[in-house]
Amino acid sequence: MNDLAEITEFAKRYAKAWCSQNPESVAAFFAERGSISINNGPPAVGRAAIAKEAQAFMTTFPDMVVTFDKLDSQPNATAFHWTLTGTNTGSGGTGKKVRISGYELWKIDNDGLIAESKGHFDSAAYERQLKEGIDR
Repeated sequence: MNDLAEITEFAKRYAKAWCSQNPESVAAFFAERGSISINNGPPAVGRAAIAKEAQAFMTTFPDMVVTFDKLDSQPNATAFHWTLTGTNTGSGGTGKKVRISGYELWKIDNDGLIAESKGHFDSAAYERQLKEGIDR
């Protein structure tokens, strides 16, 4: 996937999958043995593990919306920038609204799927918003 228009379309579909409440639709963007790690945590490897990671966010934020902000080309990777908004109304939730932005560094394989994603966001701001919300 070398064409900017092609990867932009891929990124839009990926963001839409995160909004779908269907974790398998997120996992389908990854290679069979692809991986995602979040904030330098241990990688979730394989589509079932990736779906489990997506499900955790979808459960925490049943109204979650992930927007595609922009792409940045980097050496040997593409940075997918996103913003997540949602209300923490999942099981044991705080009922607080959250709005965080971050990015994933993607390595795309020869089949046009994500072989590796390293996600990053401000976890301190996320934790604060879970407790206090953004409507202060």
